[in-house]
This record gives sequence, C-alpha cells and structure tokens, in this order.
Amino acid sequence: MSNTPFLQIKDITKEFPIRGGLFSRQVASVKAVQGVSLEIKKGETLGLVGESGCGKSTLGRCIIRLIEPTSGSIILDGQNVTDLQGEELRALRRKMQIIFQDPYASLNPRMTVGSIISEPLEIHNLFDSKKDRLDRVKQLIELVGLRPEHINRYPHEFSGGQRQRIGIARALAVDPSFIVCDEPVSALDVSIQAQVINLLMDLQQRLGLTYLFIAHDLKVVEHISNRVAVMYLGKVVEIAGADELYKHPSHPYTRALLSAIPVPDPRKKESRIILTGDVPSPIRPPSGCHFHPRCPDMIDECKATCPSLRNTRPEHGTACIRA
Repeated sequence: MSNTPFLQIKDITKEFPIRGGLFSRQVASVKAVQGVSLEIKKGETLGLVGESGCGKSTLGRCIIRLIEPTSGSIILDGQNVTDLQGEELRALRRKMQIIFQDPYASLNPRMTVGSIISEPLEIHNLFDSKKDRLDRVKQLIELVGLRPEHINRYPHEFSGGQRQRIGIARALAVDPSFIVCDEPVSALDVSIQAQVINLLMDLQQRLGLTYLFIAHDLKVVEHISNRVAVMYLGKVVEIAGADELYKHPSHPYTRALLSAIPVPDPRKKESRIILTGDVPSPIRPPSGCHFHPRCPDMIDECKATCPSLRNTRPEHGTACIRA
C-alpha cells in the first residue's frame, strides 16, 4: 500500500433541489453531503459508515460522477475528475467502477451473464473480436468463483451471493484501479457476506485495487478496512485507522454506533449508549454541530459552533469540541 494519496476528495457538497408551487420553483434543498474532504491511498480500503440517509452512497456516486457534485473537486491518480466531460470522462471511467448494493436490481434480467459482463468491454472497445471478449468473460467468471457454464444463464437462475459475484465481475471487466463498494453485502445472508468479503479482499491483493467500502455493519467494515470514516448527516465526524477507531473512538456518535454492535458473550457487553430523538432532516440541519440535539455530552457551545476535523490522536481526526 502506497503512502501517496490515490484519490483526493476536497470539500465535496451535494444538494438536491426541492421544487414546489405553480411553476415548480426551487423552494428548498436536501443537503445530502456537506463539505466532505477525504484521501484514499493506493491499495487501501477506506470504510465509510453511518446511519441510513447520512450521505454515504451519495458521496460514493459523486466520486465516480454517477451524480454531479454541487461543488468541490475529486482528483483520481493526479487527474481532476470534476473537470472532465465527454470522451475524457468516458476514458477515465475505466479506472473507476462501482459494485451496487442490491444484486437483484443491479443486473438486467433480460441479459445473460455473458452479455452483462461483456457489455463494458463493448462500450470501451477493449477487444476487436467476439472470441477475445468471450475469453475475457470466461476469465472473469472464474476469477469471482463461478463456473464457465454459467455464461449463458440469466440472473434469476442465481442466488443473491452468486448475483453479487456477477456484479463484481462486471466491475472488474475494464481493469479498474478504484472501486466504490456501495453496501455490497447488506442484502446477503451472513454466511454469504463472509464469502463475498473474502473474495473482495483476495481480488484487492491480486489486482492491486483501491476500495471505498460503504456499509452500515461496523463489524464488516472493521474486517475489510485499513481506515474508517464515520458520517453523520452529510459530514465526516471521525476518521482513523480501523484498529485505532474501534479501540479509541473519540466522537460521541462513533461511541454510540460501536456500543450497538452485538457480542457473543453478554458478560463482556459494555453499557449501551441510547441516542435520544430522531435523525434531523437534511433539509434543515441543526445549527452548530449537527449531532448536538442527540448528543449525551452536549454543551451550549455545541449549539453555535460547527467543529471541523482535527487530530485528537496521531492520524485520528475528530469533529467534536469536547474531544
């Protein structure tokens, strides 16, 4: 793993307009991502965790330009992704791919497995002949643990775990260097989750891949990630190495998330931190620290001051006044 940042995300913001009235004017906006800055090193897995609706998937889609960020910049391998258009952006898409959350909705039910995996090869004109494309598809199918005879079957003939393997093969088809894994195991059974996670880790070692791994299961993230970032209501509130964050959580929100992880031995269970209230609306986020209405350690300053990430320990950033 290199120490040089492979992906640099600088002050990314994404707002979705809300329209209403007779002429469908914009009356408000959903502040999905608010000023997020991150770096991912080459060959690293950065885990991104948080509650549903905190902006994790939106950030991942902004990074690979599936949706356009409202502001900010994304630099992948020295190239500014946010400035590219047309053929330049299309060429860069070979470097960055995504594995979607739902293996049942992300595959076209009318296409065979072979057609699904070969489609990116045709779009990017990577092979001149059908035979070369077919050979590449077979190689990818075997790479993700499926059999060559699966090539002519349809998605409905596979289990959820097998469908996700097909999605992984499709993402790998164009030899990307960066992959956004958008909750790739959340729709799968626990035993199948482990198989897919191990496959992703094996592929990373063999192909030198860099991952942004989005999830809400903190135990899965701990297993696969080198570093972990915690999001709350569109902002990153804590980031550190996986071991460091799980052993020494600094932000009250991170401590609450970790306290909710089930443990096999109830005698070893620490006291559960119960957060009061609901997650605030991203249309009208609270003033100051967004977490202060639910924070058990809240002081008056939290209502007025929005803390930025600062190092509370070596290579451990926390956005909390009291940390």
